[in-house]
Amino acid sequence: MARSSTRPASEPPRPAPRLYVLAPAADAAGIAAQADALRQAAAEVDIAAVLLRPAAGAAAPALKPLLAACEAIGAAGLVDGAAALVATLGADGAHVDAVPALKAAVAALRPDGIVGAGGLRSKHDAMTAAESGADYVMFGEPDVEGRRPPFEATLERTEWWAQLFEPPCVAYARTLEEVEVLVAAGADFVAVDTLLFEAPVEGARALAARLILPAEAS
Repeated sequence: MARSSTRPASEPPRPAPRLYVLAPAADAAGIAAQADALRQAAAEVDIAAVLLRPAAGAAAPALKPLLAACEAIGAAGLVDGAAALVATLGADGAHVDAVPALKAAVAALRPDGIVGAGGLRSKHDAMTAAESGADYVMFGEPDVEGRRPPFEATLERTEWWAQLFEPPCVAYARTLEEVEVLVAAGADFVAVDTLLFEAPVEGARALAARLILPAEAS
């Protein structure tokens, strides 16, 4: 992925966004169910990446069935906040919050690993993350208690980023209507969780129908 911060003025239109799946924190049984759900969903929609989050106190190897599912469907498996586990688990990279953690992850995982940046509280944080080598920035994702910024703030941040910057942005959607709005706003990836896991086949079909650029839908 390109590392430059500013989007070239003559850049051609972006392709349709892809799906980034936030797997809920789960124990071993839950992770196995998520792996099955991913395989079902991947038959209906293109999944680019999956963020893996073990439950508190769960052993890291419990993530391996989910990583195997990622490999089977051709999606990048990223470990949440644990760059040190990437090599141990054979994951594709890590997703981290805060710029110091991002810089450490970039130093540890380059040149082959993916490093994404979330928890970005300001535009300045997002720009600093890109300048520090993040492969993508994420806007609007929920915290560990399920709270997220107002969707209007996520939309504004996504539109701003898509117009000005080169590194991809991931924008979180909680409803299908929000997916449509973020696609139109220029998100490179749309992140979802319950939209897919509550009904993998039906949810994936509904998402596939909305991950289409407006010009293509007409």
